[in-house]
Amino acid sequence: MPTLPLRPADQCAFDQLSLGEIMLRLDPGEGRVRTTREFKVWEGGGEYNVARGLRRCFGLRTAVVTAFPENDVGRLVEDFILQGGVDTRFIQWVPFDGIGRNTRVGLNFTERGYGVRGAVGISDRANSAASQMRPGQVDWEHIFGKLGVRWLHTGGIYAALSETTAAVVLEAVQAAKRHGTIVSYDLNYRPSLWKSIGGQKKAQEVNRALAPFIDVMIGNEEDFTACLGFAVPGVDHNLANLETEAFKQMIAQAVKEFPNFKVVATTLRTVKSASVNDWGAICWAGGQFFEAELRQDLWILDRVGGGDSFASGLIYGFLQFNDAQKAVDYGAAHGALAMTTPGDTSMATLKEVEALVGGGSARVQR
Repeated sequence: MPTLPLRPADQCAFDQLSLGEIMLRLDPGEGRVRTTREFKVWEGGGEYNVARGLRRCFGLRTAVVTAFPENDVGRLVEDFILQGGVDTRFIQWVPFDGIGRNTRVGLNFTERGYGVRGAVGISDRANSAASQMRPGQVDWEHIFGKLGVRWLHTGGIYAALSETTAAVVLEAVQAAKRHGTIVSYDLNYRPSLWKSIGGQKKAQEVNRALAPFIDVMIGNEEDFTACLGFAVPGVDHNLANLETEAFKQMIAQAVKEFPNFKVVATTLRTVKSASVNDWGAICWAGGQFFEAELRQDLWILDRVGGGDSFASGLIYGFLQFNDAQKAVDYGAAHGALAMTTPGDTSMATLKEVEALVGGGSARVQR
């Protein structure tokens, strides 16, 4: 029996669409932000990373809804997106004021971390074009109704950027539901984004208003506690101690309050060091739990984007097979592979993901 009521692929122009901000990531490589003299530049964003992974690794038809200033920096990010094969027709271009007083491209300075030194992310994204998007600017009826989209993905990072972006997310998910598009949402709680606008109280207000329109909710224990207010009494809320039974209790609370959740999924990560983690995943669907293989002592080059690559693998599993076990297996494998390469976005291939799902090893391929 199918897990999700998916729109037929031949009736839709796109398999998947992401709504969110895309930033320039400035990466000092093996160095530190505060001492480097050069940066490697990538593109990245929690919602966009999912669309790019689904296009480049899994070969699906994807697009992104976002906004950039009309200047060379905005066009640089566009060039990255074009290289990733994601459709750019829904990007909104905003006039540039000359110095970025009114609108700009968001920046994210990211250290990968190593050993005892954890990864660090420093955002510089205020007044970005994407954060100033407002309801009424996107023709959702054209996108979901006339063109057709099988799956919409967005999340708590974009909803946290401003009052207007939360309203844009609400507008988008409501339109998607009217046209039978599956909606996934990654809670992705970032304390730094909510700190100056009301903290966890505001995060819960925004996310609980969006939750009734979500089919597939993604997030770890901290996300469900901070964004939706769920908790397991008497449990040390450290994910290493929480997984797996206590998380199942939390999911039971969530699906009882929000019966519209058809799937709930999370990665399970025990951080032994910045370079070595245990890595697994769990997915609830149709009243049952499905678990991916726990990979112990997974070596990590760059953990940023691992959760997004889990989400794209999960979505692929549902779109391709509509099977929860395959979905969580593909998600966990893709997330593991994405963390072996630098940058926010996946460099994995479908063949590599399938091999890892099938129990493949890291032996040399000749």
